[in-house]
Amino acid sequence: MAITRKKLAALLAAAALCCGMALAVTGCSSGEGGSASSSAASSAAEQSGTRTFTDSLGREVEVPATLDKIAPSGHTAMQVLITMAPEKMVGISQEISADQAKYLPIDAENLPVFGAAFGAKGDMNKEAVAAAGAQIVIDTGEAKDGLAEDLDTLQEQLGIPVVFIETKLEDYGAAYEMLGELLGMEDRGKELSDYCATAYNETKAVMDSIPESERANVAYLTGDAGLNAIAKTSYQGQVLDMCANNVVVVEKASGSGAGNEISMEQLAVWNPDIILFQSGSIFDTVGDDPAWAGIAAIDNDTYYEVPNMPYCWMNNPPTVNQVMGMQWLPRLLYPDKFDTSIEDVAKDYYKTFYGYDLTDAEVADLIENATPKAA
Repeated sequence: MAITRKKLAALLAAAALCCGMALAVTGCSSGEGGSASSSAASSAAEQSGTRTFTDSLGREVEVPATLDKIAPSGHTAMQVLITMAPEKMVGISQEISADQAKYLPIDAENLPVFGAAFGAKGDMNKEAVAAAGAQIVIDTGEAKDGLAEDLDTLQEQLGIPVVFIETKLEDYGAAYEMLGELLGMEDRGKELSDYCATAYNETKAVMDSIPESERANVAYLTGDAGLNAIAKTSYQGQVLDMCANNVVVVEKASGSGAGNEISMEQLAVWNPDIILFQSGSIFDTVGDDPAWAGIAAIDNDTYYEVPNMPYCWMNNPPTVNQVMGMQWLPRLLYPDKFDTSIEDVAKDYYKTFYGYDLTDAEVADLIENATPKAA
């Protein structure tokens, strides 16, 4: 049937209108609407995508572009992450006591306990990590031989990225900067990095001014009987080795927080001028124990107990709690070398790392056995 000129014009007009509507809806035009749609799609892809992160072992790991749910590999990592990003943690590696929780900015009671992937127990509950929705597992500490392979294996088992951040006494600042990059928390990373660098540099400058021959002769003892010791050159003994003459020299230094077993006879040979006792040892009774008579530190009443809340200031495990230890110990041993007191440093550290404001009474309680006894 023939189409009149009038009908043909009407059909063409209708087709043009439909095409215009379709272009408006789909954003097919090359104008401003198309650019906005493309930008939105790109942004969405970025949010749900990944990026490559190079960890401290040089491993290139694909990680989510945005990290909001993180898990520690073990106890050292837990302590680091609590200071850096407690709000992002979906679990902890070990239970936190009420005494510890007082200082820590984390809701420990409502978080699952995962255990530790490595170490003596190696008891990480991988199913619990998955159930908590962790996007990544973060490991920290010493860069040991074979660690890269262990992390690759753990990553395969978990099905999520696993990265390693090295933490070293002389450069905790680098660790926090790397964590800031990883977690998108550059400002917090810089705050903690600057604190660590300042604390280390101040302590190093003081120690560089004290000849080896004038440094205090110290032993750091652990265990129920006080007959385990943190040996010189051990990873656990970094603070002591930096700030004093660690008299505990053994053939093979233990990497354990329990240290090396020693005998009373060997301790008498070393005869330290100062003894540090780890919390839970025999500090309370050693002064009245005849077996310890003749040891210079005991006879001279120059023995102390290392503060232990929320974590041991010296080690066990050796991680960012050492930043407090490396400021406390030299102020105990060489007080005339510093303008700031242990009390001032403790308040600043707890505020910066845990967001906790120590009262004068709380500081006094923490360092009750960690400063020279009144005459």
